[in-house]
Amino acid sequence: MARPLVLLLCFAVLLVAACGDDDDDGGNGQSGGEAAAQTEGEGQAGQQEAPCREVPMPNPKPDGGAKKPTGRLAPGKTYRAVLKTSCGDITVQLDQKTSPKTAASFASLVRQGFYDGTVFHRIVPGFVIQGGDPTGQGSGGPGYSVRDKPPADTVYSQGVVAMAKTQVEPPGTSGSQFYIVTAPDAGLPPDYAVLGEVVKGLDVALAIDQLGDPASGGAGTPLQTVLLEKATLNES
Repeated sequence: MARPLVLLLCFAVLLVAACGDDDDDGGNGQSGGEAAAQTEGEGQAGQQEAPCREVPMPNPKPDGGAKKPTGRLAPGKTYRAVLKTSCGDITVQLDQKTSPKTAASFASLVRQGFYDGTVFHRIVPGFVIQGGDPTGQGSGGPGYSVRDKPPADTVYSQGVVAMAKTQVEPPGTSGSQFYIVTAPDAGLPPDYAVLGEVVKGLDVALAIDQLGDPASGGAGTPLQTVLLEKATLNES
């Protein structure tokens, strides 16, 4: 049974869900486990707010079943994913130089419509906002995983987009779940594949950041549904 990844932020336990199988075993099930990291303190979310529409919780989508990409993205092109949410649009430039397999997988899932109609299921104010689970429960994924071990000097600063994993998976393993860092510095170890960086719509991510229930601690229970309505991929 898959369990959320556990991150320690100061003295609070923060749950970051993960999904997918180890890239080497080629299975279609889910993996689970726990991981821990330390940071010096919670970051403060930005003061800008974007209007977030009230939307109903969508029906869960099936877990797994996505087609794993077999190739890489064109090295000479720039790829940007536009995440249309109920709070506004967030544009993420994919880092295929650092994480070629991760970028190709994310792009493929976007093209398959995998992320359409999913939610940000975990929102921890001043830390991260997390989505990409088709079930909305925190343990779903595409049914496969890829791996791009991040550089040892990786810093998960505000606007960085990275992929979730479990403790039992090697550094850089990812499925479909991603998180956007809203803290100035999340203080995480270099274990999470870097998908890219927010190049437009950081104010939207910070507005979503404010919709997590502080009383829920690391669980990051949303105060209202934040819907990822549609994800599209642009290349240039």
